[in-house]
Amino acid sequence: MTNKLYTADYLFIDKKFVTDQVIVKDTFGKIVDIIPSNAVEDSQVIRLKGAIIPGLINTHCHLELSHMKGKVDTGTSLLPFLNNVVSFRNIDQDIINQAIIDGDLEMYKNGIMAVGDISNKADTAMVKSKSKIAYYTFVENFDFLQDTMAESTFTQYKDVFDQQSDIGHNKKSMVPHAPYTVSKSLFEKIKSFNPDQCTISVHNQETPEENMLFMAKTGQFIDFYKRFGFSMDTFEPMGQTAIHYLLQNLNRNNKVLFVHNTTTTKADIEAAQIWNPKVYWASCPNANLYIENRLPNYQSFLDSNAKVTLGTDSLTSNWQLSIIDEVLAIQKYCSYVPLEVCLQWATINGAEALSYDDFLGSITIGKQPGLVNIDVEKRADKYVLKSSNVQVI
Repeated sequence: MTNKLYTADYLFIDKKFVTDQVIVKDTFGKIVDIIPSNAVEDSQVIRLKGAIIPGLINTHCHLELSHMKGKVDTGTSLLPFLNNVVSFRNIDQDIINQAIIDGDLEMYKNGIMAVGDISNKADTAMVKSKSKIAYYTFVENFDFLQDTMAESTFTQYKDVFDQQSDIGHNKKSMVPHAPYTVSKSLFEKIKSFNPDQCTISVHNQETPEENMLFMAKTGQFIDFYKRFGFSMDTFEPMGQTAIHYLLQNLNRNNKVLFVHNTTTTKADIEAAQIWNPKVYWASCPNANLYIENRLPNYQSFLDSNAKVTLGTDSLTSNWQLSIIDEVLAIQKYCSYVPLEVCLQWATINGAEALSYDDFLGSITIGKQPGLVNIDVEKRADKYVLKSSNVQVI
């Protein structure tokens, strides 16, 4: 068995771009050495343009919704979006299954090595059991704040949990959907079920309406629940933003991945990080633009030293399943975030959030992160991602 040697214009190592280094990889993909370029003959090295980075981590996806690509309008805001999603029924199962296969392959071709995937059904279980990608499946529970539904809801999704894959590197946990859809009773059942060492994913502050609901019981959620026949008579507002409901009801011993966070403030971030230092913040910029035409205030996350990760959400709310395209969106609309920081969000932070950092997330001797070649150049004193081109090495 012969090792392969790779270099490029830039290598992303230790959260920064370096030059004049060579990565030595064995036939199993394990990094066995990183050596100076002048320590080896040029003829022995595979030299690439752009940058070599570790495999990408997608911390938020709904693979089971891949069949809905292009079916839901953009720019509607969250509540009309949700209404549109639930209106699509009676899709042929063969179409759903093929879209799941295609979505998994698309992610791998785009350099994604691990995915935090939301599941409401068991449709993705077979693909995950055979995939080249490591999947952390988050089986999502929601009872629309109806405590009387908590028992039946948990039983329903426990059945999905049992069917989901934990073969190889795959993992799974039971998780709440969002603050506005999970009762205190259902939170207690989820907390009692999951071990402390697992990761919990939860949608957070994706629309201003969430904060309006929990601050003062106002906004569009009142009509949203009435439309579905759910009573809000016993709901009492907290006078605080929606994330505080989550902080009251989640297990602070879990890793917690807050997802979307488009209306999350610096005060919210700091409150969560005081509550639990093991919190991560998954951003899905293209999905946020697709649904709400807004992005999080990334400066608040930078100022708080928050551990941000990146996700794609689903093809219901995105045009593709590509973490590099998420980086491009941030670079286009929020160019104050350095590319090196975006790539840290896209790799090691995501690996840590999903507890895959023992073998993924960084070009480190002993890891098998997968190597990915992307289209990067340096302009003046700034690194720039030029295109969405990705090559898995």
